[in-house]
Amino acid sequence: MESRELVHFVTQQTRFALINNILQHPEQLPSMYELEELNPSVSDATVYKHIQKLIEAGIVSEVALDDDQRRQGYPWKFYGLTDEGRAFLEAHNLLAAEETFQQIYETITDKPEKMVKYENAARPGDA
Repeated sequence: MESRELVHFVTQQTRFALINNILQHPEQLPSMYELEELNPSVSDATVYKHIQKLIEAGIVSEVALDDDQRRQGYPWKFYGLTDEGRAFLEAHNLLAAEETFQQIYETITDKPEKMVKYENAARPGDA
């Protein structure tokens, strides 16, 4: 995909919202459940489909906890920007509002209990 096409691809409304959700997450590694909760007007299947498209495009990667780090009742797969994805977004000035997204996320006070639990779950790379 050429650069112009990729900009159009990542700025499609749902995909760009998902990228913003990743950027605003405290660890920048939300679980699928967290992404679904942050996009209540979009079906879970649509969220999944668009995350898969972002993975195929090399913008997002799926990272998983090692088997010995997994805990029952907690997520073990997470989604974050790839280094290439971050560089692409930065090069096209699509990360300019990253800090603002994080500040907005911090003001969400009505998160479901499960989302708070998932938000605080161990992520790959945690010691």
